[in-house]
Amino acid sequence: MLLHIENVLSQEELLNIQQLFKQADWVDGRVTAGYQSSAVKNNRQLAENSPLAVEMGDLILRALERCPQFTSAALPRRIFPPLFNSYATGMQFGYHVDNAIRGSTDRMRTDLSVTLFLSDPADYQGGELVIEDTYGTHHIKLPAGDLVLYPASSLHQVTPVTHGTRNACFFWIQSMVRDDAQRRLLYDMDQSIIALHQQQSNSLENPALLRLSGCYHNLLRFWVDV
Repeated sequence: MLLHIENVLSQEELLNIQQLFKQADWVDGRVTAGYQSSAVKNNRQLAENSPLAVEMGDLILRALERCPQFTSAALPRRIFPPLFNSYATGMQFGYHVDNAIRGSTDRMRTDLSVTLFLSDPADYQGGELVIEDTYGTHHIKLPAGDLVLYPASSLHQVTPVTHGTRNACFFWIQSMVRDDAQRRLLYDMDQSIIALHQQQSNSLENPALLRLSGCYHNLLRFWVDV
């Protein structure tokens, strides 16, 4: 499942992060790349444990906690601490697949990849996130504050930035439901249940809706790994 989630960050949070980015002390982005990825990666990155990365990461994790659509889609069991990168003119990240495991000691499986866009699309040219899946090739360049969620197994790239600077946050998720098709089914059911509740004033008294909610939770109980 590839999903665009809008307005994850408030305007105030986004402006705060954009100001903090001006204090960034960049390192070579290849520090978090695997063997194959390092050959095609050319960008800048904040050091993982830098105070600035931790401060901005905590802000983003708090924003995700109040985003029910993100929780419904990802069903997160663990979230890798958010990382931050920057692509200046001429930088890119060629086609690659993200590492299946992250963490040196406290390891986690990467089921889902996330890119949270932090630069306005008008501020740079190029720099599209291109994701290939069974439905084709998707070119993604979202408004600042929006994110895209997609399977970490996807082949993807960031095209060369030809003008300006592209700043973003990226991280990975180990989901409680490993299988992408199962997560998609649960997401569709959950969003339908929410919509039906919103449409009906007496939804809590609707037997059919109660049964549908029961089916969702029983499927979740059957597939979840906690």
